[in-house]
Amino acid sequence: MKLIKLILENYRCYREATSLDIDDITTIIGKNDVGKSTILEALEVFFNNEVVKIAPDDANVFSEDKQVSIVCDFTELPDMLVLDSGANTNLADEYLEYEPGVLRIKKVFDCSKSKPSEEIFIVANHPTVKGGEGLLKLKEKELQSIVKDKDLDVKLKGNPAMRKAIWGSFDDLQLQIVELSVTKQLEDKSIWSRLESYLPMYALFQSDRRSTDTDDEVQNPMRAAIEEAIEEVRSEIVAIESKVREKATEIAKETHAALNTIDADLAKAIIPDFKSPNNSKWNALFSITMKTDQGISLNKRGSGVRRMILVSFFKAQAERKAKSTNHRDIIYAIEEPETAQHPNNQRILVDSFRDLSMSDNCQVLLTTHSPNLAQELPLSSLRYILKDESGKMVIESGTEEVFKKITDTLGIFSSHSQSVQVVLCVEGPTDVEAMKFLNRCVRENHPEIVDIATDSRVAVLPLGGSSLKSWVEKRYLDNLQCKECHIYDNDVQIYQASIDKVNSRGDGSWGVLTKKYEIENYLHSDAIRAVYGVTVDTSLPKVPETFGKEFAILNGYDAPMGAKKAKPYLTKAFEQGMTGALLSAIDPEEEVKGWFERIGAMLH
Repeated sequence: MKLIKLILENYRCYREATSLDIDDITTIIGKNDVGKSTILEALEVFFNNEVVKIAPDDANVFSEDKQVSIVCDFTELPDMLVLDSGANTNLADEYLEYEPGVLRIKKVFDCSKSKPSEEIFIVANHPTVKGGEGLLKLKEKELQSIVKDKDLDVKLKGNPAMRKAIWGSFDDLQLQIVELSVTKQLEDKSIWSRLESYLPMYALFQSDRRSTDTDDEVQNPMRAAIEEAIEEVRSEIVAIESKVREKATEIAKETHAALNTIDADLAKAIIPDFKSPNNSKWNALFSITMKTDQGISLNKRGSGVRRMILVSFFKAQAERKAKSTNHRDIIYAIEEPETAQHPNNQRILVDSFRDLSMSDNCQVLLTTHSPNLAQELPLSSLRYILKDESGKMVIESGTEEVFKKITDTLGIFSSHSQSVQVVLCVEGPTDVEAMKFLNRCVRENHPEIVDIATDSRVAVLPLGGSSLKSWVEKRYLDNLQCKECHIYDNDVQIYQASIDKVNSRGDGSWGVLTKKYEIENYLHSDAIRAVYGVTVDTSLPKVPETFGKEFAILNGYDAPMGAKKAKPYLTKAFEQGMTGALLSAIDPEEEVKGWFERIGAMLH
């Protein structure tokens, strides 16, 4: 499942119901103490209630109501699942969807108690017609009785089939949005205990932790790996449990027989009962600690090094999950990843987070105060939090004005504004990296060309595709008082209007559309083949889509990789496969060289 929305009500500073849309990567920005960390911690309470636990003082201090509500919406729902009676069904057939393809789960915490209690609801468009409501609470015999009374043509076995037949007997189910409590038992297990196993895992990494190798921020990803490992050896575990059960029961029976000879009445009152450990107890048996080079404990290394090592955990976990669609999704929530990091390391972190978010089964949530980090992230991922004049919490995204507010709040480029002379503007994050590697290839034969990766006079900025028009028309970069160079792919012709506006400014700024279809068409086929063993004709349009299909076939994936997820892979081909010679072969007219010559001429 994929998390797409969070709604908080009466939780800390979020008194009124406040909604946050969540993407593959979501970046939360705002001033200090405005409620950024609260969002990540609310999700921790929702999914785990471990690193951060719900507490009585979590209810909004200005509200008399002590009921805290945390709501999550999920999509990409399972096609089949078991809710009760061991029979397959799906959420749509059970009328458990909030809207088509969306599952809404609401957790309500009563914070009037010293230890807040929890009640869980599925908010769904569910039957309310008399006789058709409440079927999910009924046991098999109760459903059988209704089927017999209505004389329905359905087998008296399998609760989902009987419910479907009963609902089908009504002309109008009177569907309404209702809150269905799922904390009460259905037969031997609750709906929630069945459904919870399909939800994503959630790992929270807080900025104010010590980052030792035993901290949850290190251990949680490792626990996720341990959980996967346990699943892979589940058959062996079952065999061990069976053997232990057999031996333990044998000993218990012998003990019981001996007790019977001593005190028969006491023996009658005692019955051997064997219990196996559940999954959580198996996980608790294992832990991992880390030592760095020369046997130095990770705990003794600098805080920046310790946090950078976490990136390896994230990437390793994402790569494992990308190989299979059978595992649960995972959400990584990282608070202020720029903490204790050099700007160069911040860029490494951002690249890793982007890669994670484009991997199958992974989502990334970030909070940040860093202009350097924010400017490297997709604009579509940014969420701006503020309080309005009445003190109400507001979360903004997807509007033209929000980008201006973010630049004003963070002062994007403020640390470099005195040195930056040219801002190179491209469409997206992968275009930033492609430009830098193409620049490196040009400089192999022309070292006099400006090095955009190291020259502090040049800053490279991804404008976010759909938001590009806003950046150009609203001129959000004017406060930098420097020239702008805009280079966009030729695959979107409406960008020509933005290029024309840039070229008409008369301030020395310059823009152009690439002659080739898109930036990946400047990637030589040999570079892709050298890195991935995949053959792609890069002279044709839609290189990412073609690569995604061929890569999936080569690696035995069930479905082709989409263009969005293929682009980071091709960025690696730019980095590791491209050379000056290959660029000359695919760009004999030296168009790329001309871009960087023009940028160099704009410097003074």
